[in-house]
Amino acid sequence: MEFFKIDLKDQQQAFEYFSKIGCDQTGAKIMGDKSHTHALYIKNLKVAAANILKQDALSIGADLAVPAGTIVAKEPFVDAILVGTSKHFKLLSKKELAQPFGLKNLAKSLQNFLINESRPTQIMGVINANDDSFFESSRFKDTQAIEKIYSMIEDGANIIDIGGVSTRPGSDEVTQKEELERIKPICDLIKKEKIDEKITLSIDSFTPCVIEYALKSGFHIVNDITGLQNDQVCKLVAQHKAKVVIMHMQGKPKDMQHNPSYENVILELDQFFQSRIEKAHSYGINDIILDVGIGFGKTLEHNLTLLKNHEHFLHFGYPLLMGASRKSMIDKIIPTPTEQRLPGTLAIHLHSIQKGASIIRCHDVKEHFQAFKIHNAITSQLF
Repeated sequence: MEFFKIDLKDQQQAFEYFSKIGCDQTGAKIMGDKSHTHALYIKNLKVAAANILKQDALSIGADLAVPAGTIVAKEPFVDAILVGTSKHFKLLSKKELAQPFGLKNLAKSLQNFLINESRPTQIMGVINANDDSFFESSRFKDTQAIEKIYSMIEDGANIIDIGGVSTRPGSDEVTQKEELERIKPICDLIKKEKIDEKITLSIDSFTPCVIEYALKSGFHIVNDITGLQNDQVCKLVAQHKAKVVIMHMQGKPKDMQHNPSYENVILELDQFFQSRIEKAHSYGINDIILDVGIGFGKTLEHNLTLLKNHEHFLHFGYPLLMGASRKSMIDKIIPTPTEQRLPGTLAIHLHSIQKGASIIRCHDVKEHFQAFKIHNAITSQLF
């Protein structure tokens, strides 16, 4: 007899392992679901709901960690941690639909959490049509931008994100007219060459006139760092049936890094996303991507907490975007100039994929494409 440890954290890899030893497809799928373990932190759960969920979890082989005294309702609300496999979460998502005390909403969140497991990874390349972005090599204008778009397509990009204004910490605001003047020539060339038929295009802006011009030029996504703060942006996204990236930012680019603070960064971002998703729905917008906004009004500690707990936000049921490309958090961990931060960037982004991100926004498309291919090859390689 011989034995060795295998890694079944990836659901597809677990399925392949079970298939390899001779399980039929149905059996392999069932075993794969049993092998993938999750831990979900639940805040302010009604004590009655906690007791119901505890019993339901135990009845199927999962468990719910609760504070001492929960069984006798010592406190009206408690925090809890639900631990179980994908199979457990599927069963609980059905069980709790019939339960009171807010457990129906939890059931829907569990369903959303599982939906995101199967999303493929997409690379979003960055093009800055300005002279002020923190990474000089990402700046392109007019025909140079078009050449870079074609280059990124060849390098493996799925999406190209184009912006005319720098949003680095401390950056100054520009007028709407100036932002439009920077973007307009690129949009015109994109429309003329029908580039929108070759690649998904995203406009990195929160300015209505710029967004409208881009959407009329064939852009498909609005990447809004203010997270749909402007009602006019909501109307434009809905009118053009576009997809929207709702990003979180504390403050404005000019002052966002001046002592940012949170009582609980995970829960405060959760509340922010909940309110902005509701706003999006009120305008008929349902095609949504969420971005925690690494470096946008966050300290290094906040950024690390968000990276460690990134999969928490899967419960909304929308794709998660991660954009930490060459950002200063790398320099705060190990002093490194912007031009030398690619290794740190790749480390963050590979971790983010494992934590639920399915869209990676980056400057270095070719290098990310290669890294993701190698990572996929390693994680899918069986004995």
